[in-house]
Amino acid sequence: MEADFAVELGADDETLEIPWSAHGGHPRYYDLKHQPEMLCALEEIQRVPELAGFLRAVNSAAGGLESAKCDVWWSAELNPEEEIFGASQKFGGYVDLLFSNESARVSFHECESFAKRVVELLKAVPEIPAAAELLIRRCFRHETDETREGFYITCYVFGYGEDESQARQRWAIGIELVANAIRQVEAGIIDTLRSR
Repeated sequence: MEADFAVELGADDETLEIPWSAHGGHPRYYDLKHQPEMLCALEEIQRVPELAGFLRAVNSAAGGLESAKCDVWWSAELNPEEEIFGASQKFGGYVDLLFSNESARVSFHECESFAKRVVELLKAVPEIPAAAELLIRRCFRHETDETREGFYITCYVFGYGEDESQARQRWAIGIELVANAIRQVEAGIIDTLRSR
């Protein structure tokens, strides 16, 4: 599986404001960490049920992450760097992830270290026509009368195939591999904190 991470903190780069909502109120932010029952309210889950397992994993009460936003799509437009997969179509999606712990959320070092470790694990999995990219970006959390600045990770996953069904199947495998890597990194962080 191809995997990489990058940092996007420029003035024109994407940012995330939490909570968020689109014009008219839909789609909008759901706090799946504290209200997991709202998972079924996501339009993306109704279209692509395979995403539910990933969202349950990253919003687990035992874990240190939470999701803020997601989307999935299919495309027959491939970038030149995607030609290595020898496919004509791709199925992809992203999930915006942030640390639940505020001290970790405001630490660029923690965010970068986490992304690096996830990518290292993904580079060790068997070759499959799938790719993951983790982008570190700036987020703003609005709480009562103040706004707190921090960092988040947009986790993109793509599966490649000769048709939508094959690309989606490979994406589903890829997103499960990313979920497993995240769980392993989180377990290592928890073990480190317990040993202190």
